[in-house]
Formats: sequence, structure tokens, C-alpha cells
Amino acid sequence: RVTDEETVEIVEMVLVGKINKEIVGLINHHGGRAVGLSGKDANLLRARRRPHRMPSGEEIDIGLVGEVEMVNPEPIRLLEENGFVPVIAPVGVGRDGETYNINADLVAGQVAAALGAEKLIHLTDVQGIKDAGGRLVSTLSRKDAERLVHDGVIDGGMLPKVESALRALEGGTAKAHIIDGRVPHAILLELFTREGIGTEIVL
Repeated sequence: RVTDEETVEIVEMVLVGKINKEIVGLINHHGGRAVGLSGKDANLLRARRRPHRMPSGEEIDIGLVGEVEMVNPEPIRLLEENGFVPVIAPVGVGRDGETYNINADLVAGQVAAALGAEKLIHLTDVQGIKDAGGRLVSTLSRKDAERLVHDGVIDGGMLPKVESALRALEGGTAKAHIIDGRVPHAILLELFTREGIGTEIVL
């Protein structure tokens, strides 16, 4: 996704000004105490340019698409300690104040690592990770996840979720989960049933 200066302004308006506020409003409507944040607030997400790697190995500059260089966990901890739920828009800030559009899955993994979170849970629109035969994998080790990526079994939109999960685990998160958020009570079913309903990734 090539992102120039004009496009990143639109991205920021949509992610921060619209989607973030809608999520905050829904949480608050249902009794939560949510506060919306951008990655630019208090330098929450310090970012750098993320080049796109072609199958040939060549790296291409695709503009203001970024990756997280550093997470400032202090504003998140302050909100958490006071009973608020932080909702973070995946927009980061560069060293010279430039705005970066960052993949939300990758942001989640970096934030989990910075906080030393117990769990990282990705809610998506598929069951979880499937093996080469199309069967859902309930538990996946880091080694097996890397093998499935190498073999091309894990691809497309699942790649950043797996990369995010592995980054969180490296940072001290105990488990990462990828589950179908369309299933009613998905998180409860994943965490409190024997087999779960999606995929858990462990070191």
C-alpha cells in the first residue's frame, strides 16, 4: 500500500478521527471507560519507514508506510491504572515529526511486548491458522509458525498477524491467539474451553 503525504492525511483523519472514535463510543455505550489515542499522542508510537520487500528480495520505498521503532508505554499504563481502556489508532510519528501509516496487527504486537502483556488476542474473520491440508491448528509453536510461513501456507493478511504474535512472544507475552471475532463470546470460548476455537501461538 503506497502512502504519500496526501494519502497519509486521509488515513489519519479516518483512523484517528472516525474509526477510533466509533470504537471508543461503542465501548463507552456498553459500560466501559474508553479513551482514544493516536500513536502520535505523547510519542506513543515512534516509527520509521518500512520498505516493501519484493519476492526477488529487492526493497521498494512505498512512502509513508511505517513500522514501530519504539513504544512509549507510559500513557497506556496511566490510563490502565485509572480504570480506562486505551484504544490506539495505528498512526505513528517519525523522528522529524512525519506521520506514518502502520499495520494495526504489527502495532498490537509491539504494544503487547512493550507492556509485557500476559496475552495478545487478534480478532479476525477466519477461524485461525490452518495447516497445508486446510485443518485448523489449535496450538502452534514459534518454530512451526516460521515453517508454515516459509512454506507459503501462512500468507496474505495472516502474515502480519503471525509476525505480530511472534514479536509479542519475544517481548515476554506468554501466549498469542488468533481467533474468529465473528463468533459470539469468541474470547471466552478461546480462553476457557479445552481446545479453544482458534489458534494459540507459543514459544
